[in-house]
Amino acid sequence: MLYMIYQFFDINLFQYITIRAGISFFIAFILTLILMPKFIAWARARNANQPIYKHAPEGHQAKGKTPTMGGIVFLTSTLVAVFFTVKFNNFYAIGGLLALISFAIIGIKDDLSKINHKNNEAGLSSKSKFFMQIIASLVVGFYLYFGNFSTELYVPFNKYPVFDMGIFAVAFWTMVFVSTSNAVNLTDGLDGLATVPSIFSIMSLSVFVYVMGHAILSDYLLVPNFKGIGEVTIIATALVGALIGFLWHNCHPAEIFMGDSGSLALGGFIAYMAIITKNEFLLIAIGFVFVLETVSVILQVGSYKTRKKRIFHMAPIHHHFEIKGWAENKIIVRFWIIALISNLIALITLKIR
Repeated sequence: MLYMIYQFFDINLFQYITIRAGISFFIAFILTLILMPKFIAWARARNANQPIYKHAPEGHQAKGKTPTMGGIVFLTSTLVAVFFTVKFNNFYAIGGLLALISFAIIGIKDDLSKINHKNNEAGLSSKSKFFMQIIASLVVGFYLYFGNFSTELYVPFNKYPVFDMGIFAVAFWTMVFVSTSNAVNLTDGLDGLATVPSIFSIMSLSVFVYVMGHAILSDYLLVPNFKGIGEVTIIATALVGALIGFLWHNCHPAEIFMGDSGSLALGGFIAYMAIITKNEFLLIAIGFVFVLETVSVILQVGSYKTRKKRIFHMAPIHHHFEIKGWAENKIIVRFWIIALISNLIALITLKIR
């Protein structure tokens, strides 16, 4: 809408991505701060609480009365902010919204099922969720492929593509979508644990998005230039603003959880940003906390199935530290520190090619 104002009334200020990105941030942030208390009150009145997994550490059972599905609020705030600031004829912006909304729908369906049955295990089955994630990934993947987006594969520190994946890029992107959305979902187990690393990841990827959409900067830093990709920065800043507003209520002790509606959507959008910036492999550093959580689960399951022995007291790894006696707040802040450092390392790669 702001870009339309620029076109019709020649208000030059609104043509710039940086200005519209800043405005989108504050719209989403303020709207989330306004809406979240109302949603919390509404959720409490209807007992829309987070069912706690029966095998979770003992201290988690007290969180059973905490409302969930806060993701709906910060995603709604994001979409409202985007409506006022983004160019809706932009190919990459539409793809970003498609990824955000499609994965959010899966999460909403899972959350509602858990709430209605008052049971954490009553959500979508693993197979159903996995199937729906694949479908959502394929939809976005084919959108990019048939939109003639580059299918070349890049690796960190190399300014040239390794090879062209062709149609197989869709399968590769699907793997990135599914693994990232599940990784963020696994991390969402402590108050604010998934929120801040998601903010760091989105902010880091926003730098890559903006640089790759800028002809001069992309040429200087020897990264691919994709015309129009910079518009995704506006969606990213709106989401960051909404997440900071959400964190106001989600920090320890949490007044509300994001639920799968939030975590799956975040994972889907982070994956999308990694794909369009050709940072699928660098995502290991950008989302290092998510990778750490996922690997801990894989190792735990693999070890128990093959050796009948557990590596950790409990997986994901944040539960391991809980059982070891670490205070929840200490685990959260230390994981935030790890996320910050890993993202700074990822950003350094922009100049090393």
